[in-house]
Amino acid sequence: MKHHDIWRALDTLAAENGLSASGLARSAGLDPTTFNRSKRAMGDGRERWPSTESIAKVLDATGASLEAFTALVTGARALPGRPPSATRRIPLIGLAQAGGDGFFDDGGYPVGGGWDEVSMPEIGDPHAYALEISGDSMEPVFRDGDQVIVSPSAPIRRGDRVVVRSLEGEVMAKQLARRSARRVELRSLNPAHPDRSFDLTDIAWIHRIVWASQ
Repeated sequence: MKHHDIWRALDTLAAENGLSASGLARSAGLDPTTFNRSKRAMGDGRERWPSTESIAKVLDATGASLEAFTALVTGARALPGRPPSATRRIPLIGLAQAGGDGFFDDGGYPVGGGWDEVSMPEIGDPHAYALEISGDSMEPVFRDGDQVIVSPSAPIRRGDRVVVRSLEGEVMAKQLARRSARRVELRSLNPAHPDRSFDLTDIAWIHRIVWASQ
């Protein structure tokens, strides 16, 4: 277990509950700055671990089990074991439509009246939305007609499947191969399609795919 695994698990738990790191701390009755990135290392550069007491308070506040949190620490991208009956109506458009104007604001959140709605498993991000896949460009991972839930707030790391929008309005579903301070490298889900690489300044937003209807 590594230092960043614990912090990534806390960030994911916050996103699953529609909270920032500060909001997660506040909901647990902790100082709002407890989980801020500036608090994750000491003044001499040594890594700081969150206390077991703070983790216990977070689990109590969110209702997450220790087993679920452990799954996040060991690499799960979302909370396991969510009851299948927990559903919510979220906005839905086709992936091919997503590049058009009027569907997203500058922050990448869904806006406007052009969205349909669909019932999907409940996740904590209040800005989550669904996209319907069309064509074969995402096969064999996602097929024509599959619906995916996308979370703007979920933390992203290498290997995650993501939806990316360029500043030119191109929207694509890819796998994040690498992200540096200047470049984003994306791997195509369908090997018949080319991988893509962008300057970070050419990307409007990157959101993580957290669920698929397959």
